[in-house]
This record gives sequence, C-alpha cells and structure tokens, in this order.
Amino acid sequence: MLSRSCGLCAPCTENSFVAPGSKNYFLFLDMHKRTFIKNISLLGISPAFFSLDQWLAKYETAQPDVLAREEDFWQGIRGGYKLKPGYINLENGYYCFLPEEVLEQFIGHVREINYQGSYYMRTRRFDDNHAMAAKLAALAGCSREELVITRNATESLDLVIGGTKWQAGDEAVMAEQDYGSMLDMFKLVAKKHGVVNRIVSVPNHPASDEEVVDLYAKAITSRTKLLMISHMINITGHILPVQKICDMAHSKGVKVLVDGAHAFAHIQFSIPDLHCDYYGTSLHKWLSVPLGAGFLYVKKENIADLWPLLADSADLKDGDILRLNHVGTVPVHTDISISNAIDYYLKIGAARKEERLRYLQHYWTDKVRNTHRVMVNTPQDQQRSCGIANVGIAGMKPADLADILFKKYQIYTVAIDYANVQGCRITPNIYTSTTDLDQLIKALTELAAV
Repeated sequence: MLSRSCGLCAPCTENSFVAPGSKNYFLFLDMHKRTFIKNISLLGISPAFFSLDQWLAKYETAQPDVLAREEDFWQGIRGGYKLKPGYINLENGYYCFLPEEVLEQFIGHVREINYQGSYYMRTRRFDDNHAMAAKLAALAGCSREELVITRNATESLDLVIGGTKWQAGDEAVMAEQDYGSMLDMFKLVAKKHGVVNRIVSVPNHPASDEEVVDLYAKAITSRTKLLMISHMINITGHILPVQKICDMAHSKGVKVLVDGAHAFAHIQFSIPDLHCDYYGTSLHKWLSVPLGAGFLYVKKENIADLWPLLADSADLKDGDILRLNHVGTVPVHTDISISNAIDYYLKIGAARKEERLRYLQHYWTDKVRNTHRVMVNTPQDQQRSCGIANVGIAGMKPADLADILFKKYQIYTVAIDYANVQGCRITPNIYTSTTDLDQLIKALTELAAV
C-alpha cells in the first residue's frame, strides 16, 4: 500500500507516494507532521484541535454557490477529518465516515452509556430516542408522530414492503436500478403472498421528467398496490422527479414508497413536499451518523395499514408509529449521536453542502464527459444529479476499471455492472479536494487513450 497525501503540505501536494515500512517512510511522516502543522496554522486552524465554528466564521457572508468553488474553505473543512493515507477515497456513498468532532462525541456517548449501564437503558433510553426522532423529524420537515429511528434504509423499506397487507394477485412496481436488497424483499413477498412484481428500467439520460413519470405510469394496473422509487438512484446518482411520480401514482390509487438512502442530507428537500406515503433512509451515509441508524417516515394516515415486523408488548394503538419500531435492544450510543451529526450538518449548512457536492461532481464529469471512450452514466442536467456520478470506459469491464484505478492511481471506488450501468460509482464527500479529482481526471483520460 502506498502512502497518500492530506493535501495540506509539500510532501503531500507533490503527489509522491512512500511505501509504509520503507527506510524513507518515517522521515516522510516527520516531514509531513511538521509541514502540516505549519500550513494548517496559516489557514487559521489550531493544530491541537480543529475548531469548525472559528473556521466557518471566516466565511459566514459567502454565498453557497460561490463558496462551493472556494478551495481554501473546503481545505479547512478537510482539516476536521482524519483521512487514511494510501489512497483517495471516492466511495463515500457506502459509508460517509465521521468528522473528528462527531467521532469524539460518539466515543463520549459510548463511554457514558457503558458507565451508566442498565440504569440508562431502563430510564433515559426511551426519552433520548424520542428526542432524537423529534430532531430528525424537524430536519426532514415532518411531524414526530410520522417518524421512527431504524437501523438503516433496508430495514426502513422492508418494514413497508413486508408490512403491507398483501393479497394474492396484488402487484408492485419498481425499477431494476433500485437497491438489490429491496428487490430481494419484493421477491420474498412474491413467494410468500403471491404478489406480482413489475420491473421497469429507468434510462440513464432521460429527455424530461415526463419520460420517467410515463415509464412508471405504464407499469401500473388496476391491481397495483405499491410503487417503489429511488429518490436518488444509488448506482448512478440520478435524482428522480419524486413529487410528479407520487402525484401520478396517487391519481391511480397507488401508494408510493421512496428509497432515500442517498438523498437525505445530500440534497435539500422536505419529505411532505415529495407527496410520498413512505420514506426510508440510512443516516450513516450523507448525514455521517455512526453505523447503525436510519429512519422511516410513514404518512400519518398510512400507519395503521402496516403490520409491524416484530410484535411489541406495549399497548400501542394502530395509528401509533412506535408499533412499527420494536426491534429489541439496539446500540443506543449510535442513536444519541444523531443529534451531533445533525448539528455538524447544520453548521456546515445544507445549501453549502449540496452546492459543494454538485460542484465536485461537475468538476470532473464536465472534463471527461465528451472524451472518446469515456461513458458518464449520470444525467448532465444540474437538477438531475448532485455529488454521485458513474463513469465507465468503453471496452473495459467495470471491475477491471476499479482495479486499475486503485492499483495504478490510488483511487478507491466501486464497480457497477448491472441494470444498464457499466462503470464505477464516484462518490466524493465535502472533505474531497479538486486535487483529488484531478487524479481521477488524469486516470480516466489516460485509460481512455489506450
């Protein structure tokens, strides 16, 4: 493995790579440390502990669209993350690991709950969970009575797919580009209840919203009970016209479940404005909560229509969303950290984050989109995508592209080779620099020229 830069000091920005364990490695580390401390001080950041509040105060009057291009600002944000040397991480879509500020708070919660033990679990646990759910609901724009904390998006969506009161012959509509675990759950209810699954294929480059809406509309019949769509397709970053699809489905008497795993805390929206019936997401992705947290939104009028996954001994009414949330003992220190992650997200600013992620995606896709043999499998329209994009090289298997990117160019990503998408998913985060993306542009340009 090769040692990779932080981007803040000369040994790093020279793009030199030093093998750990070699005779030059510890000399490199010492140079890195001394130069990093010097340069981070010039940026106005304390080398002892990065103060996000002090850093943000320097740019409080800057507009989000302008700040998106201000590398000095984001270099300062980068200083609040501990980045693993050896490669450029462009696979944040699986797990957006925590900035140091939130990580330290999370560790503190682990220690405190370990200290209090069963006392905490039998007294404060439920009040804290309700407080976290209320804070999430405020961020999502819905009422506390319509949201419960889960462990991830898969659990959230499965609660709806598995909890729907199916009858033999009922139909469900989904896309082959949807997340595999959700498609597997629909296969399970097909076996269990005799549900008929109708699968569409969403084009990578639709001409209009209407093309996508009509695609789903044509799959709906008089037997359709549930339509599932992705808010942002996980393999391409394609943002679907959710409100328009929901309105169309409702006009035909069909309820809509939205997979928001990659949209929440990535792009700005309010769940009620989407007009959906159900919304599930993971929080370890773009909100950067520790692993093990997600949420499920159920429009109040639909709560009573769902069966819980597991029975709850509490005497809860059918319209109480808490009846859907009984999963036994969970890692409560993760749930408490939701508040810290929300605070960090709000300090950065929802608009700032969205603008930066969209800028980073277009920074590299606009430079390679028209390059011979390079295939960008993500819409070019600014409103149809944000930080995530997918890229392939004609004639090269995605797995081979991912392997070469990592071994030759020290770029870590993930290969996608199904559902009309052949390429590597590229998911930067707010700590990602344009220098990192220059390495990706260089790699793709060189590989396409072979």
